[in-house]
Amino acid sequence: MPGMVLFGRRWAIASDDLVFPGFFELFLRVLWWIGVLTLYVMHRRKLDCAGGVLLSSYLIVLMVLLAVVICTVSAIVCVSMKGTICNPGPRKSMSKLLYIRLALFLPEMVWASLGAAWVTEGVQCDRTVVNGIVATVVVSWIIIAATVVTIIIVFDPLGGKMAPYSSAGPSHLDSNDSSQLLNGLKTAATSVWETRIKFLCCCIGKDDHTRVAFSSTAELFSTYFSDTDLVPSDIAAGLALLHQQQDNVSNSQEPNEVISHSPGDSQEADLDVELENCHHYMQFAAAAYGWPLYIYRNPFTGLCKIGGDCCRSRTTEYDLVGGDQLNCHFSSILQTTRLQYRDFIHISFHDKVYELPFLVALDHRKEAVVVAVRGTMSLQDILTDLSAESESLHLEAEVQDCVAHKGIAQAARYIYRRLINDGILSQAFSVAPEYRLVVVGHSLGAGAAALLAIMLRSSYPQVRAYAFSPPRGLLSKSLYEYSKDFIVSLVLGKDVIPRLSVTNLEDLKKRILRVIAHSNKPKVWLLGCCSV
Repeated sequence: MPGMVLFGRRWAIASDDLVFPGFFELFLRVLWWIGVLTLYVMHRRKLDCAGGVLLSSYLIVLMVLLAVVICTVSAIVCVSMKGTICNPGPRKSMSKLLYIRLALFLPEMVWASLGAAWVTEGVQCDRTVVNGIVATVVVSWIIIAATVVTIIIVFDPLGGKMAPYSSAGPSHLDSNDSSQLLNGLKTAATSVWETRIKFLCCCIGKDDHTRVAFSSTAELFSTYFSDTDLVPSDIAAGLALLHQQQDNVSNSQEPNEVISHSPGDSQEADLDVELENCHHYMQFAAAAYGWPLYIYRNPFTGLCKIGGDCCRSRTTEYDLVGGDQLNCHFSSILQTTRLQYRDFIHISFHDKVYELPFLVALDHRKEAVVVAVRGTMSLQDILTDLSAESESLHLEAEVQDCVAHKGIAQAARYIYRRLINDGILSQAFSVAPEYRLVVVGHSLGAGAAALLAIMLRSSYPQVRAYAFSPPRGLLSKSLYEYSKDFIVSLVLGKDVIPRLSVTNLEDLKKRILRVIAHSNKPKVWLLGCCSV
């Protein structure tokens, strides 16, 4: 921090990031130099042959070049170890050293090319010598290729726009020009991230929902750290410092006083009932994932139990739509829920952005019509997760500030339309009119289940939702207050999903910046020692 500025543009690497790469290159270069020296000393008498003078000259010049490169890389490593993340002053000579190092690649490439040409000219020398020189030529080109790959990795597409910001320093943040610069950076960063996401998700289609999700996700990624001059290693060092900080706090704290509180008999009975319901309905939330989760949970017996049904067809006996391996999915659902195939009203594995798979079944044990929504399991689901901006919900209930997670709200609205407009719930309650409605889901499915229950509340006042590890930042405070009487959330241990939100990520960014600013140790120490 800040990112280095070379050739008039910023790069995604800082001047204190070159210690470990430098040591690695030094190790290779020293071994290479020793190998070339040994080859020359032990076999120089065998170079008295046709073309031997050229090969001898090649080895001597190569040793000189390697010696100069070793000295330059040693200087780069020494300078890179100076200062701290936020104090790059002691490393101000780094750019000059890197220019020298990059300039040395030109004679290296020329000499490697000449060596390759001389070796292939049919030199009549000892084969051991020729093979050794061929090896040095190959190593030269491997190192040159590795350097090119490294340059591509640390290339920052926004570097041309970030260079003025990196060179201006923190005081520049208070100027009016800074606001315009940051706005331009965010716009450019959004465009870059959208291009990256489209490339990574090139196989999932180009409908309207997908394009909206691309834009939303790009906006989310470009928001973070676009207003800071951090490189990836700075973030890693900040996380290592925070981890060390948390360990120090937890080790220094005395055990908290145990406060004993015994609930009343009615509260304890209600808690026991809800826990039993959670245990029961969790099987439906798991079943919605289909055969992959079933095989994962039953690695030794799962395939044997559902393998036969995968090749069997019951498509005329139940409503099963969307996706591949439908019979495998249905067989795993039967095994997980222990229901009969006739108990299922609808099963959908149709999977697109903002459109989640779900199933509707009759649970005779609990006398409930169960709607189970699948959680994250595909690229489409990840895009739904990452469409994290807020969106207003239009409910018949009189609730102020009805705001929810956009992607999950869209997914819940899709399932709502399917359930109501396609008559799926009407069909279920025509079979069991006295049953109550229960909506369940895990992770992304938990968020969609919670919002779906809120949407269905006006039509089905007895609806109840069981959300297992729902994502944080799902509902506004008013919606939470409205829904807490009919939505039960269950979070297990230190599961990160219920704690992950845009607000928490923003807080994490601030804490990383704060802990980096107060650190007085070099980054190499932070990454080498704090991470151990």
